[in-house]
Amino acid sequence: MALTASTYGKGRVRVMRLARDGDHHIPRELTLTVLMTGAFEAAWTRGDNRACVATDSVKNIVNVTAARHVDLGAEAFVQAVAAVFLETYPQVETVTIEALETRWLRQAFDGTPHGHTFTLDGNGSGFVGLEASRGGAVLRSGLRGYTFMKTTQSGWADFVDDQYRTLPDTTDRIAATSMDATWTWSGGPADHAAANARALALMIEVFGTTYSYGVQDSMYRMGEAVLAAIPEIAEVAFAMPNKHYIPVNLAPFGLDNPGTVFLPTDEPHGQIVATIGRG
Repeated sequence: MALTASTYGKGRVRVMRLARDGDHHIPRELTLTVLMTGAFEAAWTRGDNRACVATDSVKNIVNVTAARHVDLGAEAFVQAVAAVFLETYPQVETVTIEALETRWLRQAFDGTPHGHTFTLDGNGSGFVGLEASRGGAVLRSGLRGYTFMKTTQSGWADFVDDQYRTLPDTTDRIAATSMDATWTWSGGPADHAAANARALALMIEVFGTTYSYGVQDSMYRMGEAVLAAIPEIAEVAFAMPNKHYIPVNLAPFGLDNPGTVFLPTDEPHGQIVATIGRG
């Protein structure tokens, strides 16, 4: 029998880096999955572990790299972690890293940002993905589970009308989603954090300020806006499930419902996925 594919590493490696400049602190908290491919086949086929790097060592490499690079942003940090594997272990061919960022919001008191008090940003997680080998690397950034809505200026109409359809056309509905968005870098921007913030701001602006004929319509135009504004991004991939708000039938109670009372539900939900590139 042939071993046709294999990889291994460490999942849910959690690390907090705290950059201190006097009383001004910057927390950087990540949860990483680090996977390797390479000359490890014997561990599967012959029970021979001599080429294997222990997964405990993977965790230790993350922690040591964190100590050496407290100030790096998430994109640069995962590249530093991957470099340790490729420089240290000749049997490692590729390193794939995915990191979710726990985002902390600096608090302000009397209008002044405080040096070391934060609250959790509960809207989604930052995402960084890296596929690195000695021949090159692909770096991605983005968001996971970023939730937003608008309460009008959205519709869903003129779709297939057959014996299975029960949903009526609508030209005014609540549109909401919990978005996973990933953008692939073709080059390094001057500041990844600033470019990431710009990408998100553009997406929300397009979504919020233009009429949406459907999630597909908004998604495409959100991607277009990011690509037009940030030349270092090669493509943007989206997964945007519908979070439905269904008008409640109040007629049995002698009441109208002029778009004011809804049942929130996300099961089952529409799942809309696409990648927008430069063509």
